[in-house]
Amino acid sequence: MRLVFAGTPEPALPSLKALLASRHEVVAVVTRPDAPAGRGRKVERSPVAALADEHGIEVLTPAKASDPDFQARLRELEPDLCPVVAYGALLPESALAIPVHGWVNLHFSVLPAWRGAAPVQAAVRHGDDITGATTFRIVKALDAGPVYGVVTERVRERDTAGDLLARLAESGAQLLVSTVDGIEDGTLRPVEQSEEGVSYAPKVTVDDGRLDFSAPAAALDRVARAVTPDPGAWAEFRGERLKLGPVVPVEEDGLKPGELRVERKRVLVGTGTTPVQLTDVQAQGKKRMAATDWARGVRIEAGERIS
Repeated sequence: MRLVFAGTPEPALPSLKALLASRHEVVAVVTRPDAPAGRGRKVERSPVAALADEHGIEVLTPAKASDPDFQARLRELEPDLCPVVAYGALLPESALAIPVHGWVNLHFSVLPAWRGAAPVQAAVRHGDDITGATTFRIVKALDAGPVYGVVTERVRERDTAGDLLARLAESGAQLLVSTVDGIEDGTLRPVEQSEEGVSYAPKVTVDDGRLDFSAPAAALDRVARAVTPDPGAWAEFRGERLKLGPVVPVEEDGLKPGELRVERKRVLVGTGTTPVQLTDVQAQGKKRMAATDWARGVRIEAGERIS
């Protein structure tokens, strides 16, 4: 089939690579416009655009998918199907109607659970044991279209959102190719989603990464892993923001919520239950470092707290 692939960030790359290696023809990609990135805020191509450039594939970067010129070019390309992985923009019904077989999205949850922008983070934050990826036909309602296929993935005990997303991006890529194959062969028919078990995963913000050490250790562990690597966990120390890596619950007592204790090989923080161990930290204007190195440098006093 003739495909126009829509995607933007790095997790979309395994799917694009798999489709390029498949029996199908990727005639163009749709991605978000070039944008400032990194510490220098240099304008860069999206990862999907960069990969398409390497393969000599046409790149479409509409500011909005409703743009008439974009839709006119999409019609000229005559796609049979538009696979989508983390494109990052809304698709109006006028665009959805252009491909013969519509737009098929790879979503990183087992729908109808965790519809929305941040399903992987939600799965980690809520302590799900199993998650996965789903291919479905895009309709007007958010992530509510009929399902073509599902793969499942166990959430490991120390998974960060980044760890889990990397695995889902790979297994999901194979699911997406199988879905496209099945649609072409006529052997795959979508099934409507259940109305039961619907949950939503809105976009994660910087504020979602703030750790409240009055919460239980297990909850802090999940929150920190859910926002790693982006936007990252953080707290305040001596009036300044301190970025934190994942925290590890330990079975000890004796610390009040937020109270720090520095030992030779670890730094502990009290919580609403048992303490957590800090792994790595990054103070403002500094490089990320092991928590023990940071603690020695700032000379934490007895009873001092992180908030």
